[in-house]
Amino acid sequence: MWEKMQVAYLWFKAAHLIFVIFWMAGLFMLPRYLVYHQEALAAGRADEAAEWVSRETKLRHIILTPAMVLVWLLGLLIATLGQHWGEGWLHAKLVLVLVLSGYHGWAVGYARKLAAGKPTLTGRRLRMINEVPAIGLALIVILVIVRPF
Repeated sequence: MWEKMQVAYLWFKAAHLIFVIFWMAGLFMLPRYLVYHQEALAAGRADEAAEWVSRETKLRHIILTPAMVLVWLLGLLIATLGQHWGEGWLHAKLVLVLVLSGYHGWAVGYARKLAAGKPTLTGRRLRMINEVPAIGLALIVILVIVRPF
């Protein structure tokens, strides 16, 4: 029985990592789409802006949100099966995953603002905000691999 649990645990970890990659790809892509969308709006290219709305919606519905949900479910399962709940690195990782989840929500909300034709940020600021997932991912990888505490 224990051997089967160990094999299942490894499969859950592999699936978790696969969906983390999908989620992060979406978190890197969506803000870039938002920059292009906002530039199309600013230039008065309504047809192009409408295409960006369609692309953003597909990215969110097909990749981004399903991947995030699976990352959370598999991550919680792995933490439970691996009995990691008492480990400090996991608590820090969860805080960072919450930040990335909040960023995900912000990006979805900003995409909706752009779809309504109401941008509130500059293109430069959007480009800077695009770095949040990279920083979060780097810190999470360090926590999981190094386990500093």
